[in-house]
Amino acid sequence: MANENNSNQKKRTSKAGAAMGGLLMGRSFLSLDFFRRNFLFIIFITGLMLMYIGNKFECQSKMQEVMTLRTELENAKTDCVNASAKYNSMIRESQMKAFVDTMHIDLTNPECPPYYLTKK
Repeated sequence: MANENNSNQKKRTSKAGAAMGGLLMGRSFLSLDFFRRNFLFIIFITGLMLMYIGNKFECQSKMQEVMTLRTELENAKTDCVNASAKYNSMIRESQMKAFVDTMHIDLTNPECPPYYLTKK
């Protein structure tokens, strides 16, 4: 039992030592054999990275569109409030004119602006 543990430990250290020695001597673990063994994994990781980049681009595009639509909505709300205020002021004026006409009161709009009397 103890011999098996020693031999397994020696194998692990010898593999790690061989890999470290290979790196120090200029050999890389990125050999053709490495790519053949991990071909599907490399394709999978590359696909995930491309999906991540595409998702980020789509999110940025959608956020820009949302910001543009919010600006348009604020402009439309402002235009609506302005139009409503203008309409209400026109209605009030026309209602007052109609009321004065029905009551046969002799009132008209002044043609010159009001002036103030002051003491000197």
